[in-house]
Amino acid sequence: MLKIGIFGVGHLGKFHVASWKEIEEVTIVGFYDPNDANAEEVINKYNLRRFNSPQELLQQVDMVDIVAPTNHHFHLCEMAIKQGKHVFVEKPLANSMQEAKAIVEMVKEANVKMQVGHVERFNPAYLAIKSIPLNPMFIEVHRLAQFNPRGTEVSVILDLMIHDIDIILSLVNSDVKNIYASGVAVMTDTPDIANVRIEFNNGCVANLTSSRISMKKMRKIRLFQKDTYIGIDFLEKKTEIIKLKDDTDADVFSFEIDTPNGSKTITVANPEIKNSNAIKAELSAFKNAIINNTPTQVSEIDGYLALEVAHQILEKISNSNVQVAKSN
Repeated sequence: MLKIGIFGVGHLGKFHVASWKEIEEVTIVGFYDPNDANAEEVINKYNLRRFNSPQELLQQVDMVDIVAPTNHHFHLCEMAIKQGKHVFVEKPLANSMQEAKAIVEMVKEANVKMQVGHVERFNPAYLAIKSIPLNPMFIEVHRLAQFNPRGTEVSVILDLMIHDIDIILSLVNSDVKNIYASGVAVMTDTPDIANVRIEFNNGCVANLTSSRISMKKMRKIRLFQKDTYIGIDFLEKKTEIIKLKDDTDADVFSFEIDTPNGSKTITVANPEIKNSNAIKAELSAFKNAIINNTPTQVSEIDGYLALEVAHQILEKISNSNVQVAKSN
């Protein structure tokens, strides 16, 4: 039985507590959170022990789940890794690239497991395309959210867009060539809305738009590759796959179109989406990686690479805004 300690039981942390309670081969030793209101709610609902310090909790666990604000990630990761504890840490991996690099080096030296909480990798709508050979050449992403003061200590890039950066980097088997970005701060002191174009060495282009000041929610990604279009709705848990000249079956709608090269068959499929809890799925995957001594599905390297691109985007936005200010 793996013993786990949870750091941070705020809004997201409570979802983690509930998920861990449903996962076999794991027992929650307790949690650390300096916020009395958060702590009292979790104690009353789950009858868990509250520890007075991170050090005290670390002494009694095999692994930790860090759901604290990003500016606390490095300190908590460092303490846990140096004591040989396996670490699950919410995205983004760290507050800076210097911290992220140090975490990656510590994980390698300590030979512990680390997983970063890029939860969209476990979204059932995304998992529905796992069996499809993917080589996207154009990607379009929209991630829109209504304004919520929670989480605004970081930019929309690190708050929302980093989910899609991670997904795109996992899909495109190529290095980033160029990044173009623009963004503006509307409700906070950091960018609240941003548009980004990422060009890869293999010719793939990804356009991303993220906003946390939208009137409606949206989390969609569209993939275009030779003879195939794939649309994924992360929010509604729906996936659509449109192919040219594919074998048809009972679950696929097909029709003919006339082209300059003759008649072509178009097939439209909506794969079955299994209803699942993505947070529970990612935590279970982390647990399994520890028990089976296998690589984690979203490693510290994945977290580092997503954060690296996010910071490049932030730098591009900053430079662009400086140029605009000078021209005015």
